Amino acid sequence: MTHMPSRNIMGIFLILLFLIGLRCSGTAAQLVPAIFVFGDSLVDVGNNNHLHLSLAKADFPHNGVDFPGKRATGRFSNGKNAADFLAEKVGLPTSPPYLSLVSGNSNVPSFLTGVSFASGGAGIFDSTDQVYKQSIPLSKQVEYYTTVHDDLVKHLGSSAAHKLISKSLFAVVIGSNDVFGYSGSVKASSNPQQYVDSMTSSLKGYLNILHSRGARKFVIIGLGPIGCCPSQRNQNRTEECNEGTNRLSLMYNEALVAMLHTLKSEELGDISYSFYDTYTVMQSFIQSPASNGFTEVKAACCGLGKLKAKVACLPISKYCPNRRDHLFWDLYHPTEAAARLFIDDAFDGPSHHAFPVNVRQLTAL
Repeated sequence: MTHMPSRNIMGIFLILLFLIGLRCSGTAAQLVPAIFVFGDSLVDVGNNNHLHLSLAKADFPHNGVDFPGKRATGRFSNGKNAADFLAEKVGLPTSPPYLSLVSGNSNVPSFLTGVSFASGGAGIFDSTDQVYKQSIPLSKQVEYYTTVHDDLVKHLGSSAAHKLISKSLFAVVIGSNDVFGYSGSVKASSNPQQYVDSMTSSLKGYLNILHSRGARKFVIIGLGPIGCCPSQRNQNRTEECNEGTNRLSLMYNEALVAMLHTLKSEELGDISYSFYDTYTVMQSFIQSPASNGFTEVKAACCGLGKLKAKVACLPISKYCPNRRDHLFWDLYHPTEAAARLFIDDAFDGPSHHAFPVNVRQLTAL
C-alpha cells in the first residue's frame, strides 16, 4: 500500500481545520486564502505592544474607545484600522501581529490566514527607527515573512504552500515616516528627487524578496497629503498644511507608480498589483468634508492644545464625543470612519483611484 507523506497529511489536516473554522465563524465569502501585512502605524494591529522599549505604542486609552470591547489593542485609532477593514472585505479575520504568535516556536495554524508584520514608527529605511527608539523596519518585517514562508513550506509541503501564498494578498502601507524623516542631515545630503528614488529603489528590493518567496498579488497604498495631519498643521501659525511635506509625498507616489509599472512590465511579469491613490482621495475629504461625512478635518479628535495636537492622545487627553465626523483621530492617524472610507474606495473604487485594478479585481486574478 502507498503511504501519503506525513507532511502532506499534516498540510491537508491544517487546511481542513482552517476551512471548518471559517465556516463555523459565519465569515463573509472568502476571496483570498490569506493577507500578509507590511507597514507602519496605519496598519499596526499590536506588534509594537511586544516591543518593550518602544515609544511608538497605542496600548492605552483613549485608543480603542470604539473597538469591540472598548479596549486599546495597539491600534493607533479609536477603533479598527485599514488592516481590519481590508480583512473584512475579503472574508478573513484580521491578520494577527507576528510578535504575538512567536515565542521561540512557529505557529503554523495561525499563519494560514496571514500575518501582520506592521509596526508603528517603521519605515522603508531602517533609520526611521532612530526616531521612536524601537520599531520593526521593513527590512526586519520581510525577514520575519521569510521565516513564516519557510514554516508554511515545511508544514504544508511546497506545492500547497505555494498555492496558498500565490493567491494571498500582500498589503504594503509604508513610507510616511521616511518622508517625515527627510530633514536635517538627510536633507543636506540628498535632494528630494534623490530621496524618493532611494525610497522606491529600496522598496523594490523588498518586493523582489517577497516575490522570490511566492508573493504574486500586492496591494500598495500610496501616501496621503501627510503634511495636512494635525501635527504638521500645528507647526504653522495659520494652521495650513505643510506644503513641503505634501510635495515630497506626491513625488514619492509618482516615483512609486513608475517603479511598479517597470517592475511588472520589465522584471516580474507574473505579479499583479493594485495601487491606491490615497493622496487624491484624502484631499477630497479635506476640500469637501461635508460630502464625505466629516465636519472636522484639521484638528485631531484626541489630544490637547491647538488642534488637539500639542499633546498626543494620552490618557490625560480629551477626545471628541463624535469620532465619526473627524478625519483624524490623533496627531497623525485617521479615525476608524476615515479608514473605512479609504478601504471601501480601494476595494471597489474607480480606476483613477485604484489602478491598474482595484482590490476586488485583484482578488479575482
